[in-house]
Amino acid sequence: MCVAVEIVLSEQTTPESVMHWSQRLMAEKVGISMSSVGRIWKSHGLKPHRVSTFKLSNDKAFAEKLEAIIGLYVSPPENALVLSCDEKSQIQALDRTQPGLPMKKGRASTMTHDYKRNGTTTLFAALNALTGEVLGTCAPRHRHQEWLVFLRKINKSTPKDKDIHIICDNYATHKHPKVKSWMRYHKRFHMHFTPTSASWLNMVERFFRELTDKQLRRGVFRSVKEPQESVMTFIEKHNKAPAPYIWTKSATDILEKVKRGREKLDKLQTV
Repeated sequence: MCVAVEIVLSEQTTPESVMHWSQRLMAEKVGISMSSVGRIWKSHGLKPHRVSTFKLSNDKAFAEKLEAIIGLYVSPPENALVLSCDEKSQIQALDRTQPGLPMKKGRASTMTHDYKRNGTTTLFAALNALTGEVLGTCAPRHRHQEWLVFLRKINKSTPKDKDIHIICDNYATHKHPKVKSWMRYHKRFHMHFTPTSASWLNMVERFFRELTDKQLRRGVFRSVKEPQESVMTFIEKHNKAPAPYIWTKSATDILEKVKRGREKLDKLQTV
């Protein structure tokens, strides 16, 4: 009985004056030891201290766009390249105010909590969905002018006899009138826009995550040029042994999951 009460409290309520249950608060509420609370939470996969973010897309053409993009990933057109494209903006050139200390036994490496801002740069990247290779360039801003420069770079860097299918988000830069005009004169380019609030459909976001974790997060950059060089070095190293990200979820599975999520949200909104 005690276990059932604790699970219900953990899943459906929050304690007074704080936002989530701790082992101590739950132990006091239910009248058992903290270690017992910990064992019960672990056995039922409960982690009250953690929270995940989400948002269901309200795009009216969600299913259509989802199926089209997943189709490009799992069954790309013949004689064509599928490129997942996006900008990683606001890459900051941060210099620490004091040198950090190296890791040693019993102590993690250290970095000062404060920093000096030395400007920002933007990475424009195109991930080849088939090979995993990345084409990238850095620019000071991410307007339609820079996007057009990057499209021209893609045009020059890819075989002229292949169609180019570009997957990107709904950022206004990608739909600028001058971009549309350029596309009309370059018939081999085909744009596919992800549904709104569905950036997870764009595979290049996974590459951005690796770039951040492995190259940028702990970086010390004294000028804008330094993160630019760091990013391009990472891309060069990545392209020496590229590996594609394999899409495994079917459109049907995703649509079913979204449907369940929508039903739960609707119930909460009607309460």
